[in-house]
Amino acid sequence: MYRDTRYSGSKLEIGTAEWKRISEAFDKHLEKSPPTVSRGMNSKDKDRLSVPSTSAGKKPEHRSLSKTNESETDSEESDVSGSDMEDTSWISWFCNLRGNEFFCEVDDEYIQDDFNLCGLSHQVPYYDYALDLILDVESSHGDTFTEEQNELVESAAEMLYGLIHVRYILTSRGMSSMLEKFKNYDFGRCPRVYCSGQPCLPVAQSDIPRSSTVKVYCPKCEDIYYPRSKYHGNIDGAYFGTTFPHLFLMTYGHLKPQKPSQRYVPRVFGYKIHRP
Repeated sequence: MYRDTRYSGSKLEIGTAEWKRISEAFDKHLEKSPPTVSRGMNSKDKDRLSVPSTSAGKKPEHRSLSKTNESETDSEESDVSGSDMEDTSWISWFCNLRGNEFFCEVDDEYIQDDFNLCGLSHQVPYYDYALDLILDVESSHGDTFTEEQNELVESAAEMLYGLIHVRYILTSRGMSSMLEKFKNYDFGRCPRVYCSGQPCLPVAQSDIPRSSTVKVYCPKCEDIYYPRSKYHGNIDGAYFGTTFPHLFLMTYGHLKPQKPSQRYVPRVFGYKIHRP
């Protein structure tokens, strides 16, 4: 399995100077060889290169080792099970991590279109290596990377995927994927009593990366709240953006609920509190 490098609060606090320092150290090691480029590949080339990676975020072998005294049938079943797990893509693995339930799986075709990634190479360090990792393309530098460099590439891949994700969920296919999550209450319910468990949508307070964590927006009371899970509380809000929930409700107008008619009235000994 790929290394579990879930989002942590510290990732949102990494400043420009720190990124520059890390980038310079990493680039000294890589300047002798050009990076691999996975963009612009056709599906046939990708299939040919999409072998289990030996680079950053490598999945360990899941194939069960059969003992010599086990039956041939058991061995075959073990091999099939192992093969299925080895074939798991980086995107599927990442979206199924605990705490990443808010993310939907972005289509490979969308990621391979350079137009959809315009401008991201200047925002993400080690862009080419991160893109190769996301698309499960084997990197020729994987065996020469140190543990620290592998972790940097993995962090860059998470950041790159998040910045691709915020664009993808504004497309028709992306919204369709998020609709299923909305119906399954994957984004949680509004904690306000009079919203009666209204399902929420992820939203950001800013579109600038590393400026704030993701929040949930209630379409009923039209307010935002912190996610209930501590794992969701450390996800960068820029990976969902400020536009998504509102465009989503414009697209699926039948899902927009009526505003609650009730509101809480504070009382003291049964009497309403007078407000000047």
